Amino acid sequence: MLPAKTPTEASGFKALLKSPQFLFLWTGQIVSQVADKISTVMSIALLTTYHVPVKYVASSSSYLFIATTIPAILFGAAAGIFVDRYPKKKIMVIADIIRGCLILLLPILPKEFTVLLLINFLTSTVTQAFAPAEQSAIPLVVKPENLLTANALFTTTSTGSVIVGFGIAPTILGAVTQLGQNGSREILVASLYFIAAGLGQLVKINEPIDPRHHSQHVNPWHELKVGFDYIRSNKLLLSAMLQLAVFSATIAALPVLAVKLTAEVGLKTEEFGFLVAPAGIGLVLGAGIIGHFGNRIQQQSLPLIGFIAMSAVLATFTFVQSLWLGLLCAGILGLGASLVAVPVQTLVQERTPESMRGKVFGFQNNAVNIAVAVPLALAGSLTEQFGLQAVLWGMSFIVTVAGILAWNSTRHVLEDGV
Repeated sequence: MLPAKTPTEASGFKALLKSPQFLFLWTGQIVSQVADKISTVMSIALLTTYHVPVKYVASSSSYLFIATTIPAILFGAAAGIFVDRYPKKKIMVIADIIRGCLILLLPILPKEFTVLLLINFLTSTVTQAFAPAEQSAIPLVVKPENLLTANALFTTTSTGSVIVGFGIAPTILGAVTQLGQNGSREILVASLYFIAAGLGQLVKINEPIDPRHHSQHVNPWHELKVGFDYIRSNKLLLSAMLQLAVFSATIAALPVLAVKLTAEVGLKTEEFGFLVAPAGIGLVLGAGIIGHFGNRIQQQSLPLIGFIAMSAVLATFTFVQSLWLGLLCAGILGLGASLVAVPVQTLVQERTPESMRGKVFGFQNNAVNIAVAVPLALAGSLTEQFGLQAVLWGMSFIVTVAGILAWNSTRHVLEDGV
């Protein structure tokens, strides 16, 4: 995907861990993402104490998920406009503070289901500005030779926060609840957001801000068109976004498919997490390997290898009947996913000018969120209608074709020096 680079003494994990600015940004990301995951678990737990209309009780948790997902689809691209116009550090810090304050409103407001939906909707809306600001800030804090390693660390902790955050959330929330203080769970989550804001405030980011941005009237439609036209005219970015969308959709479909696969490998339906966890471990392991050795290998072919590995695993799942083989396949799927996510994300950061990063990452997050929503909405019903094997073979085919087309397009662009 990326041209091979000559390793330098200033590259790798050691160089990054010696940079206070990167450590503040990275640690802030970890705390913020763990807060996101604990907040999600907390919202579901709060349903038992809120007044939920009878007709919504059975699907109340689904409505919470929808309230969180809608802003990602509606505002993901638009948020990038403001990221390009205002200091990214300020956006990240303010976003964390606002999210913390929104969570603190929960113990004060009426215990109505609509209130819980609204707070989740608003929190997710603010997150849409935080995400592109953070992604745009990484190249401003990290030297070019360390960018791949930095993205590997961010990918590792992003995935790790899902595993750890959702894993420890029930225990932590249960322990805090036993303290008996009203709103103790909300105070915990809000405190994590405030800590993340404090860490973000310590980051020093040297970013050129065009003073005209503050004086010019913001025309969202015009700004969105500028960003869309820029991406559409840049084959490299189009290819990268296609790869990230396919990667995200495949990972998002895994939990849904894992529920169906449990019976094939001798697990109970509620134990589907055993098949999902190795994928997360494989992704973390792969990201760590790329971060350590990425600058010493030919990175251009990594995404193609990753897509082929993911495709092969999806096809293999059609006849897996052993638990250990299922766990191994899930781990390889995660490993392959890391070969796509880390170098492609690095490519987008390297090839996007600083003045356009907010809009580009806004569109990227939008595309990824839509890609994630599609399998979550369709995978279950398609499996019921056509069968698990047909869905897996179909996904395997799509992943293979998308990977080859995207890699071929990217290869030609890089060879032409565009």
